[in-house]
Amino acid sequence: MINYTISSNPLLAHKADAYALFVPEDFKLTGHLKDIAQDIIPDLEALLAKHEFTGKAQSSFLVHMMHDKETKCLILLGAGKHNEKNVEIYRRALGSLVRLAEQYQCKKIALELPEPSFFGIKAEDLGQETSVVTLMAQYHFDEFFKEKRVKEFEFVLVADEACRTDLQKGLDSGSIIGTAVNKARHMIDMPSEHITPSELAARAKEVAKERGLKVTEFKEAEIVNMGMGGLAAVSKGSDRDCHLMILEYKSEKKNAPTLAFVGKGITFDSGGLSLKPAQYMETMKEDMSGAAAVLEAIDALAQLNPPVNIVVAMPISENLPSGKATKPGDIIRFYNGKTAEVRNTDAEGRLILADALSYVEKHYNPDAMIDVATLTGACAYAFGPFFTGMMSQHHDLEQKVQEAANRTGDRVWSLPFHDDYKAAIKSKIADICNIGNPSYRAGAITAGFFLQHFVEKTPWVHLDIAGTAFDVPDISYYRAGATGAAVRLLIDVARNWK
Repeated sequence: MINYTISSNPLLAHKADAYALFVPEDFKLTGHLKDIAQDIIPDLEALLAKHEFTGKAQSSFLVHMMHDKETKCLILLGAGKHNEKNVEIYRRALGSLVRLAEQYQCKKIALELPEPSFFGIKAEDLGQETSVVTLMAQYHFDEFFKEKRVKEFEFVLVADEACRTDLQKGLDSGSIIGTAVNKARHMIDMPSEHITPSELAARAKEVAKERGLKVTEFKEAEIVNMGMGGLAAVSKGSDRDCHLMILEYKSEKKNAPTLAFVGKGITFDSGGLSLKPAQYMETMKEDMSGAAAVLEAIDALAQLNPPVNIVVAMPISENLPSGKATKPGDIIRFYNGKTAEVRNTDAEGRLILADALSYVEKHYNPDAMIDVATLTGACAYAFGPFFTGMMSQHHDLEQKVQEAANRTGDRVWSLPFHDDYKAAIKSKIADICNIGNPSYRAGAITAGFFLQHFVEKTPWVHLDIAGTAFDVPDISYYRAGATGAAVRLLIDVARNWK
């Protein structure tokens, strides 16, 4: 929980545990800093020189000072060069501020906001980023600690009075978005014994009830009867039934376009009979990150009311080995009638997404569709933890997603989604094969072409978040564990849809 107050009073006029300012690279002691140096910390300039703090991006400086007869923290946050106009610098500086506040037990922080134009944004954007990122940085998965570890903060945001309305509007929307990201992270971080397929389905129904959304639930018997052979095949090895959840947000705007978000919901992935090595199973509770992302995106959008319709589909299952499990060599038939040879049961995410994609396209005829999935280790190895892999042959939609990524910090990078890779998933005994021919390599791309067989006419983008969904290092507003990858991006796509 974070409380935000906007004030036009001078920074030091506020009662606070810490006072924070942004300073550009190679800054001079002016304004409030000059006053602090003259009246409170006369050796400030020497201290900055000693610690070689110059205001570079991703740098910070903390010193204690006496103010109002109490010891306070002064925190300087590096804003980088004047001409960079990179809002990610602002995000990471805010993350560092929250970390320092935690470390020094500062509950109330007076923060002098920078000029929005310094980072190439407007006041409303600055407000939104402030609440989104401070909430993300505050998140701590403390569900199973005896004592809770989440720190509560109060921020006094010092800014020009003329910016107040726009800043407040941004703070309000950012609080919705940041909360949605953290709710997704909490679901992903929960052990798979607690987030089972039925529990994830129940959470989807809770969101639908709270936000007034239409919800449709298909359970395993219905899924089998509907001919969703991919989702049913993955679920065979588990004692827990699979589900397909559909949530719908309807805009008040007449003839609004419809966007569909489809998220992979494997609540635990052992690899099935193609069993993973033990060390690769340790974090496989996070294989439902795509489903969590699309669920929390529609949760936030139902509060933000964009002028578009949203359809969210969550195919949900466990992938476990047993005497009933799907075997390598089996052939399955999907909802759209196509068949696939299963050579590797650990390539299961594409099987459940296939049925969901074809169902959504047939029944909702969306104007655009985006799927989000922790799909391939190949993508994680290609990009590491900092960029989501993006695949599409619909360049207008791809550009919209790229622009949303640039605005939000949910970064994506396009892979070469060229028809030359299509032959990699040919099968001699079925329409396609669920694993690419090793001579083509490019496992992330060939997985994308498998999914393409289930989107026949809709503009579509595939996002592989295998590297970005969990344990992203060196970014100050994340911790070990889930990141909520793609939540911010999907919300932004919908809000800025034209």
